Amino acid sequence: MNHRRFALLLVLALALSLALGACAPPPAATEAPAAATEAPAAAEPVNITFWNAMSGSRGDVVADLVDTFNAKFPQYKVNAEYTGSYAETLTKALAAYKAGEPPTVVQVYEVGTQTMLDSGAIVPVYTLDKGDVNWDEVVKPIKDYYSVDGKLYCMPFNSSTAMLYYNKDMFKAAGLDPDKPPTTWKEVEDYSKQIMDAGVAEGGFSMGWPAWILEQTFAYHDQYYANNDNGRSGMATKVLFNGDFGVMVLSNWQRMAQEGVLVYGGRTYKANDPFLAGQFAMLFQSTSSLGGILKKANFEVGTAFLPRFEGDYPQGNSVVGGGCLWIMKGATPAQQEAAWEFLKYSFTPERAKIWHKGTGYFPTSATAYKELKDEGWFKKEPNHATAFNQILGGSDDLAARGVLLGNFVQIRDITGTAIEDILVNGMDPKETLDRAAAEADQVLADYAQLHGK
Repeated sequence: MNHRRFALLLVLALALSLALGACAPPPAATEAPAAATEAPAAAEPVNITFWNAMSGSRGDVVADLVDTFNAKFPQYKVNAEYTGSYAETLTKALAAYKAGEPPTVVQVYEVGTQTMLDSGAIVPVYTLDKGDVNWDEVVKPIKDYYSVDGKLYCMPFNSSTAMLYYNKDMFKAAGLDPDKPPTTWKEVEDYSKQIMDAGVAEGGFSMGWPAWILEQTFAYHDQYYANNDNGRSGMATKVLFNGDFGVMVLSNWQRMAQEGVLVYGGRTYKANDPFLAGQFAMLFQSTSSLGGILKKANFEVGTAFLPRFEGDYPQGNSVVGGGCLWIMKGATPAQQEAAWEFLKYSFTPERAKIWHKGTGYFPTSATAYKELKDEGWFKKEPNHATAFNQILGGSDDLAARGVLLGNFVQIRDITGTAIEDILVNGMDPKETLDRAAAEADQVLADYAQLHGK
């Protein structure tokens, strides 16, 4: 074979080899070890902030509510923050809204209701409801207070009212029947003097939140505290606490203070400690203090309805105190959803019962109230039934529902100063209330101008 023919055969063989190689399947590639199958990463929970004014034992119950919710609904995370007193919390929340950094949920006490309604800073809770809340479940006096045109703008949370606490041991020591508390202001005075004359206590009674007790006294006697049906048929423009009824109340309180029967105890909860220490036998205070008083008292505690003044006054009702939960603007849709779920959870009968038993605040759910009755709670703990029986048995008149005032926080402070001047400094009740009313009316005028009403 010559060289030329050999070369040609070699080229043909090489070409055939390449063609066959192109048709053959490719060699198996060396595969890397398969990665372990990973579960989908859990989504980060939706974080919301909850500003509240609950400290001490009340704060512990709030912490349990939040922790339980977070565990039950891991897709959400409520971050609770104690932000000071009721007034401080309201002020901080509105300032934060103006600064563009509001909390998602804020607890506001009842005197801040009109301010919140007019603030432009809230998302009404009824607008978030998709039919998953039966609003008829809200205990009626609580619903009546917070409703506007039949709609709830916030979720009732820590509702309370005022009642009379008394030291049953002191009653016994003074020869009084511990199971027959006073029902009138005259009996409050008479019982106090009997206790003082017996050397059992230095004073007869004191009050927490005296400005609120004055508001309660108006409502309990079915008297209007402000015009326009207590601000319910239109914005209130004038207070009425300096009329004949208010002057009568403060004149009686002043006389009892001058006789040492009424012991002035400050403006909030400051009278609780001297009551527990035995400095006086009776205390007008919020139901929210019941849990703490029962835990700390070294004597048998009794509770009773608010007393009435003698005279031809119609029967009113004690009014709602405490606070409501408001959702503020500025939250994302996901945060609003989380906030709404938290509010609904706080309103469930289970949580309402825990809240009531731990604090003394009302269970805002009618079902919770019924379940407590059915399980015998109120028979076992009759002091927890007192305020409920009181507020459920009163009138439904507008005067008895409580008052809505613009900048009520400032007006209550004005009223508190007037009461202090009358009880502590001996100033004339009529003149002092007139000055306070003029100042309060100016606050209402400024508020109306600010909000264009």
